[in-house]
Amino acid sequence: MSENERLSNINPNEIFHVISALQFKHEDLLILFELADKIRNIAETKAGLDFLRTILSHKRAVLYFAQPSTRTYLSFNNACQILGIQTSDMRNVGNSSEAKGESLEDTLETIHSYTDLLIIRHIEENLAEKAAWMYNNSDRPIPVINAGSGPNEHPTQALLDAYTLYRAFKGNIKNKTIAVIGDLKRGRTVRSLIRILNNFEYIKFIFISPIVLKIPEDVKSYLLKNNIVFEESDSLDSCIKTADVFYYTRIQDEYDMQNESKAINYTNLYLNPEYLSKMQENAIILHPLPRRAEIPPDIDKDKRAWYWKQEINGLWIRTALISYIFKIDGYILKYK
Repeated sequence: MSENERLSNINPNEIFHVISALQFKHEDLLILFELADKIRNIAETKAGLDFLRTILSHKRAVLYFAQPSTRTYLSFNNACQILGIQTSDMRNVGNSSEAKGESLEDTLETIHSYTDLLIIRHIEENLAEKAAWMYNNSDRPIPVINAGSGPNEHPTQALLDAYTLYRAFKGNIKNKTIAVIGDLKRGRTVRSLIRILNNFEYIKFIFISPIVLKIPEDVKSYLLKNNIVFEESDSLDSCIKTADVFYYTRIQDEYDMQNESKAINYTNLYLNPEYLSKMQENAIILHPLPRRAEIPPDIDKDKRAWYWKQEINGLWIRTALISYIFKIDGYILKYK
């Protein structure tokens, strides 16, 4: 499915379905960042939480997570609870009628009967897009959020990554050098990150990976088309002293066909403690998680390790996103 086909059911003038990071404009991001900050401040008190929990208490959400997830699932589930939304889970395909041979279309149609919001993660490519198309053509359109569904994109991960940059650099995201390290060939978070950061000026990417896991040609075409500066390398030495952000990813071996990842030597790109003395003092280290050995736990103590702050930022930006979709952002921002 081409990019145009993927987004053909998306209204470019509003955020309703969230399928791709391409949907977010600069003004959307600034509103969402402000809204996320406001919500996390309101939620510091019982009175504030009680206020938030009344806003969407008449809504229901289904979290259809047929792929493994910890942080994305927990943050979306808790985001719904903060806003008073009642949630239902579908987390094990083996316990649903899909195991009996039910089509995905019939599963989506059944979900539609029970919810006002579908948050979906599924291995099936373009299933979030298909759900958006089905629901748009129903008598009751409901929003669909791609929570990392299929191999193409993870738009809300990119959203929380951008929000983390916004907080780390005190609102100034432009003119940053972003080193992206790891499995760049198969990582959907990287694809979405590039697209969402195209909303900010003078971003430069340095893509660092083993040769066999280089950034794909379609992503390079996007970078070139949008005049985004980038370099490629297979060594951390190319950026360790100059990068503002080190964005790590793990090897995506769930997409292996014949355990080919076992033959890839990635150890020279691990962020070992000796690299810390070479990094800028105000640089930050990010990782969408889960991590493996690419960032050892000893790094967690360094003030530049922002991945646990990044993780909890997912709760607040996803709460903001749901608020924005249901058009209650103005109501929340007026709270005193």
